[in-house]
Amino acid sequence: MIEGILIEGFIYGIMVLAVFITFRVLNFADMTVDGSLPLGAAIMAVCLVNELPPVLALLIAFLGGAAAGLVTALIHTKLKIPDLLAGILTMTMLRSVILRVMSNRANIPLLRTNTIFTDITNFTRQFTDNPNIGIVIYCLLVVLVIKIALDLFFRADFGLTLGALGSNPQLIISQGMNPDMLKIAGICLANGLVAICGAFAAMYQGFADVSFGLGTIVSGLASLMLGEFLLRSNRIGLLTLRAILGSILYRALMYAARNYGYHIHMNPNDLNLMTGLLIIACIMVSKQKLVKTAGIFKNTRINR
Repeated sequence: MIEGILIEGFIYGIMVLAVFITFRVLNFADMTVDGSLPLGAAIMAVCLVNELPPVLALLIAFLGGAAAGLVTALIHTKLKIPDLLAGILTMTMLRSVILRVMSNRANIPLLRTNTIFTDITNFTRQFTDNPNIGIVIYCLLVVLVIKIALDLFFRADFGLTLGALGSNPQLIISQGMNPDMLKIAGICLANGLVAICGAFAAMYQGFADVSFGLGTIVSGLASLMLGEFLLRSNRIGLLTLRAILGSILYRALMYAARNYGYHIHMNPNDLNLMTGLLIIACIMVSKQKLVKTAGIFKNTRINR
């Protein structure tokens, strides 16, 4: 149970980090995520079936996701289409692309295909009866490497500039930089990470499906908001950490709903409803905190 929650939390934590980049850093409502994740899963499945090395398959998946992000960014920046609509258009078109990648099949099983996780499982069985422990450690290392790389990236000049773009675009323009190029780079990076998440998810689940990413952006936002309640900080290291912690907490809540929801007459079909209500609750609590904070500052000025 705990191993499964941690594995899914770490894997989908990569996607939550990508959502953090688009929604929090760039202030860009990117719906491409729902298409980039199954695209990464499809690319990984096709590559593994054709016996390509998993590392090379991950690289191709990242490039595929980055290409999807590039399409969204170009539609938004060059055609001046709103960010939300640009992401929806790309997400819709990606369904046909995914079917093409999968040779017009809706599903590719990987149960008899050698993956990174099967190698780890076989290795771990030599030391313990619970092979999931090895997968937990591997997923933890992967997500930590990605987290540390993002921390270093956002501490560099380009990353700092990218962060400034979301909060103050006019500052970027006044410095003689092209905000469109920065936005394109950030969206490509985020969707490349989402595709990597989809690739790992396909290996863990044992299949790739055209509907793999349904509701991904909603779960990513829910995880991101849950993490923001766990830690309050503006330091980039803690910002990325809480995204991962939020992913684990979200997967734990979904596990509890699936396994114990029958006590309140819930079933797996209600999980999307629960996720939506969870996001609404997070937004309402955040607004209440902002109102209270504003009231405190107002009263402070009056007292003075």
